Amino acid sequence: MEIREATDDDIDAIRSIAHRSLESTYTDFLDEETVDDAIEQWYGESFADELADDHSLVLVIERDDEVVGFSQNDLIGQRYDTGRILWLHIDPDARGGGTGVRLLVRTREKLLEKGADHVQALVLEDNEGGNEFYQDHGFERAGQRDVEIGDETFTENVYAEGKIGDEGWGAVDELEVDGETVYVSYGEAARGEKSPFYGAYETEEQEELYAWFCGNCDSLDNTMDTMGRIECNVCGNRRKATRWDASYL
Repeated sequence: MEIREATDDDIDAIRSIAHRSLESTYTDFLDEETVDDAIEQWYGESFADELADDHSLVLVIERDDEVVGFSQNDLIGQRYDTGRILWLHIDPDARGGGTGVRLLVRTREKLLEKGADHVQALVLEDNEGGNEFYQDHGFERAGQRDVEIGDETFTENVYAEGKIGDEGWGAVDELEVDGETVYVSYGEAARGEKSPFYGAYETEEQEELYAWFCGNCDSLDNTMDTMGRIECNVCGNRRKATRWDASYL
């Protein structure tokens, strides 16, 4: 599984996933014409300009070299220090297995790297599953706003998680890895060369750290030296040196 920034070559896949996702999730309150209007409004000719905008961030998630989801985000405010998750879509056929959570986690990290110091997430009020998704992963509803889709106006819930980097961020995912069930805490990350390592626990209560989960290849097979540096034995991902590592000093 790879998560990367989108390019112009991904536009057709993004349009298709957005259309399939809206049709599968939103048709209880969006008719077919409104969905078509939304796709043209957000992913039409001007979408290439959004990909090139320094204050826009679009990430795609790939499985087996095929794009199966994306997140659409921007940075706003006088200092561009508010990161907003505008849309997070996973192809209906690729949902499950933590795909959406992994994309949410990486999106949050990338917004941090681009200078955000707090993150908001926007989701239509009528999208019950979308609201539950953010509530289950450390976000709380902070307000509402109106959004126009085609010729109609809808209410959108605004979620906030507080300051980025606060300990105890609520994204915990139950995964089966190498035949065993573990609970991966995405709020507990160690930066790696290819992708972060995340703390993994045997129980949902996270009583004792069990292993480190490689975010690059989804493996628990790694080693740690006496200086606390982690290396994945499967893909070679390595925890980057910090100011406290002897090799860095």
